[in-house]
Amino acid sequence: MNNNRYNPSDIEPKWQKQWEREQCFIVTHKDNRPKYYVLEMFPYPSGRIHMGHVRNYSIGDVVARLKRMQGFNVIHPMGWDAFGLPAENAAIKNKTHPAEWTYQNISYMKAELKKLGYSYDWSKELATCHPGYYKWEQLFFLKFMEKGLVYRKKAPVNWCPKCLTVLANEQVESGVCWRCESVVERKELSQWFLRITRYAEELLECLDSLSQGWPERVITMQKNWIGKSTGMEIDFQVEGLDKKIRVFTTRQDTLFGATFMSLAPEHELVQELIQDSPDKNQITAFINKVIRMDQLDRTADNMEKEGFFTGKYCINPVNGEKMPVFIANFVLVEYGTGAVMAVPAHDQRDLEFARKYDLPVRVVVQPEDGGALSDDMEKAYAGPGTMVNSGQFDGMGNEQFKEAIADFLEEKALGKKTVNYRLRDWNISRQRFWGAPIPIVYCEQCGAVPVPEEDLPIILPQNAIMPEDGKSPLPELKSFLDTPCPQCKGKGRRETDTMDTFVESSWYFARYADPRNENAPFDKKASKYWLPVDQYIGGIEHAILHLLYSRFFVKALRDIGYLEIDEPFSNLLTQGMVLKDGAKMSKSKGNVVDPDEMISKFGADTVRLFCLFASPPEKDLEWSDSAIEGASRFLNRLWRLTMELLPELKPVGPCKVLDQLSLNHAEKSLRTKEHETIMKITRDMIDKFQFNTAIAGAMELVNAIYHSKDELKDSFNGQEVLSSAISSVLTVLSPITPHVCEELWAMLGYDYPLSQSSWPQYDSLALQRDEVLVVIQVNGKLRSKISVPADISREKLGQSALKDEKALKHIQNKEIIKTIIIPQKLVNIVVKD
Repeated sequence: MNNNRYNPSDIEPKWQKQWEREQCFIVTHKDNRPKYYVLEMFPYPSGRIHMGHVRNYSIGDVVARLKRMQGFNVIHPMGWDAFGLPAENAAIKNKTHPAEWTYQNISYMKAELKKLGYSYDWSKELATCHPGYYKWEQLFFLKFMEKGLVYRKKAPVNWCPKCLTVLANEQVESGVCWRCESVVERKELSQWFLRITRYAEELLECLDSLSQGWPERVITMQKNWIGKSTGMEIDFQVEGLDKKIRVFTTRQDTLFGATFMSLAPEHELVQELIQDSPDKNQITAFINKVIRMDQLDRTADNMEKEGFFTGKYCINPVNGEKMPVFIANFVLVEYGTGAVMAVPAHDQRDLEFARKYDLPVRVVVQPEDGGALSDDMEKAYAGPGTMVNSGQFDGMGNEQFKEAIADFLEEKALGKKTVNYRLRDWNISRQRFWGAPIPIVYCEQCGAVPVPEEDLPIILPQNAIMPEDGKSPLPELKSFLDTPCPQCKGKGRRETDTMDTFVESSWYFARYADPRNENAPFDKKASKYWLPVDQYIGGIEHAILHLLYSRFFVKALRDIGYLEIDEPFSNLLTQGMVLKDGAKMSKSKGNVVDPDEMISKFGADTVRLFCLFASPPEKDLEWSDSAIEGASRFLNRLWRLTMELLPELKPVGPCKVLDQLSLNHAEKSLRTKEHETIMKITRDMIDKFQFNTAIAGAMELVNAIYHSKDELKDSFNGQEVLSSAISSVLTVLSPITPHVCEELWAMLGYDYPLSQSSWPQYDSLALQRDEVLVVIQVNGKLRSKISVPADISREKLGQSALKDEKALKHIQNKEIIKTIIIPQKLVNIVVKD
């Protein structure tokens, strides 16, 4: 190795091997130090890492290394979210088993991650497709079933005819599958559900405890997704049928103003209501069109409101009026009951719909400000007021009437007070092969029978051949399908659905605590020590489902005795995306930057430095070729500086304690800059995770060393000050660029590695400057800067400013109105123009 030239291709593998050889990052819960658990959302093993991965994992690695230097016992694990549809598609294309494709990708991606020098404890690596992992997932299913948290029912689902699987609502985009863009169909299938709604209130309440550690945006998104509403369920009798339409409303005070009923196209009564309609074919076509639409589009304010009359009426329970029943495109079956009592005078969507289809509008709440509303209004009124057109309740305030009508309806058994949640139970059934098998056996005599715990895991067969049409091979694979009933020992067949891959990612963080345990999901002592995760890092796209499901899993596992925590993640950082040319990197846009290529060209440290310097973690990062070249130049400059000074320096440690009185002005100045920098970087990195400003501070300190090195390198005190300053630079940069810092640290003569060093502590006495730089302004405009003694009086500071040559040019022959002085910082001379 040529020590005079910075060569990352030599340095980086050397230190990676040494860290691995010395097991620097392997930890155990049997440790007296305080713990710190830092975790990035684990990747899907698609085959290659991308710059989004690099940014995410670089942020996490800085936190992990930083916390180690602060004295914490840091667990920083990595694993693979390994089940999923892409593996099946690749297996079909390559005529292989999904496991083979997945494990090949894991091996390749692991090697890529190791090139970046991340401080992972690889002894805790896991892959969710391994039977040793999903065995415990199957056990949780059985335990949840015992607690009534698992059930099976027929339900309408989004079905992709090409992927041949159920899609969550969030996976349907503008009516098409998010993966293959096929038009999504609606099917009714028997599905397995987890009863997440049982925890709706706790999931909502516990968000308050996360407000200090989670982004407000994420908390708001979760609150909106849970969607708590307090109101009433009210029944409307269908005319001519022994059926009732139940609605949920928070505005029971407007019940007298309900003039029609709107149903979601997916509502359970729709098919029965349109059965005898002469327009059945047209209605069916309308239904099919609507259910293919994106849900956000259906509820958007600017969406044109459309509907179809079913030909049936229901009866308003308080006034006996017949209300036509419509199917409407803006009503969602997932919210409330999938039915809306339409009050056009007091809901804008209902008003737009009523005007389009010439339906009656009746005002029942008049504003208290005296501005009377009429039925020909253009904008619905949703505010408070006085009841009108509401029978014996006229003249009552609408808030008072809410309680009165609620009591009235409950007394007449026409409705009941209730709390409603937008949140729906979690459908975990997937009609795919590459997922965790659901541990159920079907028997003609016994029904759906849980597999005994001692028979777990139910393993995906290795001899399965993926059909070219994409269907799961499990329903046709007799060696998997046929099995005795666990109860009666008669003929049975296994469940062929597999679990939603969100199930795997809902508890993986707990398995990291004890990933090699073959007798339990995790040792209780280990999980109690490590959990919860102290710092979780990932993209905002997972703000709802993954985080919500993980929170549910923790609470459910707590209640069946496996965990002792209420929340999985104490702190959450949602990093921004990596963009190029203003757009998210993607192969289709042709704007992908290959991390491997960048590492080969510049080295891992440069790639890490760029990702952390170009933008604060929570903001989007715009890729810049010139910026990564600038990061490379800085590391080369640091290398050359250290090489130049090596013959003069001995290892004294960062922030060396020195006798301030024995130092000359230049020595004091650099030492003060060093300690100021450590103070700022400590605040930026530890308190704020603002790595970009911390790096800027380190660069400023390097500049200061450059400017003072020639004056200091020939004296003993000067050499100590220089050595301390360079050691501080290497120490604070080591979480960001660990390889080059370790190498230079060793060259300086230290007999212990940076990976085992402590975070430097600044000396408050060293922050006291003999001289300070004061800005001089004239009428608020910068005109000069002067160096003055730090303890100069206000009077003398003002006099010095008035004598400064540059300032004099702007105040000569002018009347000075006043002089504003801020000691040690600024003098502003105000003159009359």
